[in-house]
Amino acid sequence: MTTDRVQELRDIAARGESQTVEFRNTTAQLPRAGETLCGMLNSDGGVVLIGVSASGELQGQDVSDSTQQEIARMLDRFQPTAPIELQIALLPDLRRSVILLEVPSGSDGAPYTDDGRAWQRTGTTTSRMPQDQYERLLMQRQHARRRWENQPAVGVTLDDLDHEEILRTREDAIRFRRISAGTSRDVGDILDRLGLRHDGQITQAAQVLYGLRFLPDYPQVRVKMGRFRGTKITGDILDNKQQFLHAFAVVREAMAFLDRTLPLSGHFVTGRIQREDRLPVPADALREVILNAVMHRDYSNPGGDISIAVFDDRIEISSYGNLLPGVTPELLSGPHKSILRNPLIAQTFHRTGAVKTWGRGTNRVIEVCREHGVEPPVFELQSHCVVVRFPVKVGPTPQVTPQVTPQDAPQDVVPEVQSPLSSKVIAILAAAMEPRNLAELQLAAGLKDRKNFRLKHLEPLVDIGWLQMTIPDKPRSSLQRYVLTGEGRTVLSLARPK
Repeated sequence: MTTDRVQELRDIAARGESQTVEFRNTTAQLPRAGETLCGMLNSDGGVVLIGVSASGELQGQDVSDSTQQEIARMLDRFQPTAPIELQIALLPDLRRSVILLEVPSGSDGAPYTDDGRAWQRTGTTTSRMPQDQYERLLMQRQHARRRWENQPAVGVTLDDLDHEEILRTREDAIRFRRISAGTSRDVGDILDRLGLRHDGQITQAAQVLYGLRFLPDYPQVRVKMGRFRGTKITGDILDNKQQFLHAFAVVREAMAFLDRTLPLSGHFVTGRIQREDRLPVPADALREVILNAVMHRDYSNPGGDISIAVFDDRIEISSYGNLLPGVTPELLSGPHKSILRNPLIAQTFHRTGAVKTWGRGTNRVIEVCREHGVEPPVFELQSHCVVVRFPVKVGPTPQVTPQVTPQDAPQDVVPEVQSPLSSKVIAILAAAMEPRNLAELQLAAGLKDRKNFRLKHLEPLVDIGWLQMTIPDKPRSSLQRYVLTGEGRTVLSLARPK
């Protein structure tokens, strides 16, 4: 856990206990902590810190593997399955840890029970829930069960789901201690444990998460991915892909699309020829936004979808559905409560470790963008869609590309922008996917005159930014190599036959 997160725990402890915060000295008090967590599940959420004294002193405790297993068994006692997040924060000065158990607000599973008993949280007190209140919440939960995600997926059977993905979820959830290690490998049992099958009936959440067949009944799982020339949606479409995929596959395919579409920039560590490549936007930020789009969008409209559009000056990721009441685009740029539209879908991703903390995803996106040296994204609502826009220079997608002059042209000729890209330039760029010396690139271009090649082909490509030197401070070094820039990769990808 980061230093900032430890400081956040210190700040929470300094404010003292409240309706949403409770301290416990050690896991010897785990049963009482479970009661409080149940009370928080049945109200506005909150956190229980174990390893903190009643006065708010962070004293920590030793956390072993058996300690974490004990916590996992405690969490298994909740019914229905509870979206409780476990984090362990090491206190460097004490070499002991504080255990944080966090309950997101907005859960519609109430009334929750801990080992068959329902609890409530009032101020700093946890008490047994009165029977009449339990029955009232139970009636409300029955109404909440009319969400789109927990309705039966009519006609869908276990055979229609991705069994490998379900088993992968089980393995990941066990590894992150978010499901019992004793959970069966039977895919039906796993779905039951995840709350994705009721009385043997597959839910629509399970279909979204693991479905293999979507048309004609589930067109809303569509993901659209496109690369547009220029800065407008009306520009030439350079790449266009539409697929109907389950949620886990959407995340993987979307990241693969961005990885092959976005240019790579790189720099070289002194004394090494290996290049360190990176995307114009950090991959962690893109992945977090895509995860949010998949988990929190509105699936009830068959015409809804997720779209990823890459322009020369920005990346836009949009998902159908308005923000839930109490959440605004402005709040997404700061601390905010995690309110789940699709708790079954979101909790399943959380169990796999894909979601680290509730309500901090967008803040983490902003943080990693700043660390990367790029502007943080802009959050907007447009036509019933949440749009996340990364204002970043992706690079030009030239309608025309350099045609290096023939060998008999004057030596001071600057490459003209013509079309199409010459076969020699394509060969040079393709060879420079990995660091190459002058002789290797000259051989790739099929040219014999070394000086002519350097002056009229190689150096112009460096000048216009499609190639870069690995040792720029020593252009004539015998160890000099040339490699594609991010812009060069984009040009090459557009020039190659599809």
